[in-house]
Amino acid sequence: MAEDFRRWMHYLTPGPAHRRLGLVCLGVGHLEGRLPTVGPRALDHHVAVVVTQGKGWFSHAGGLPVEVVAPSVLWLLPGVKHHYAPHDTGWVEWFVDFTGPAATAYQDLGFVDAATPVTPLTTAEPAAHAIGRIAQAIRRGGPYLEVETSALVHEVLVTLRHARADEDAAGDPVLAGLARDACLPISVAEHAKRLGMTVGDLRVVVRRLAGCSPKDYLLSIRLNRAKDLLAGSELPVAAIARRVGYDDPAYFTRIFTRRAGLPPSEFRAQQHGGLVAADLS
Repeated sequence: MAEDFRRWMHYLTPGPAHRRLGLVCLGVGHLEGRLPTVGPRALDHHVAVVVTQGKGWFSHAGGLPVEVVAPSVLWLLPGVKHHYAPHDTGWVEWFVDFTGPAATAYQDLGFVDAATPVTPLTTAEPAAHAIGRIAQAIRRGGPYLEVETSALVHEVLVTLRHARADEDAAGDPVLAGLARDACLPISVAEHAKRLGMTVGDLRVVVRRLAGCSPKDYLLSIRLNRAKDLLAGSELPVAAIARRVGYDDPAYFTRIFTRRAGLPPSEFRAQQHGGLVAADLS
């Protein structure tokens, strides 16, 4: 009896040198039709299963099955048992297997959503296109295959985050508000008040969206702005400190040095090829 589904899949075995990239592709595939049930099983790596058409069910960690409606992504997590299948009408899926320390970082940042293993999407087309490019690279082959597919896995994870149905395509207003006021010399509590939120609610939202605390999110924006001013202007460091929200230049210098790995004056000198006059700092 002929199979009533179609599939294409290929697997890679990156060596130690490629695994030092931090994120490597282990496999990719495209399946459509009345696919057989997967599992129950557990893997030792991450998989993103992007369902582009159809419906089905998914069970995570031995829990009750939940409905899967395209477009969605199923997150298969290392060591966690999963079990899933399309309904009788079948579905279309693209999948990519990946591993490495960066996979854990993506999970910590919320790009791989362990709390929502079935994540609805507004569209699956960008992720499916990126996975298709991995498949094309594998068919093409060549000496750079593992590096090229590694880079494309990053793209898949970013496109999936942008496509989440619970994300605002125009940008989240909470993060936009923080970015707008980031360089004002005000506390996190005052930021929360301006946004009409409690500090606790602000922490939850920023952690979900940006993978960090509000304080760290604001600090990154301030330091990014400071770097732009150091590299693109001749303003003294003290003036730049004030522009990014620090009345105490010495405190700004300590914060900058701890996060950037070198003092503001040295950062400026590097960007100008070491030709900046000493009095600019």
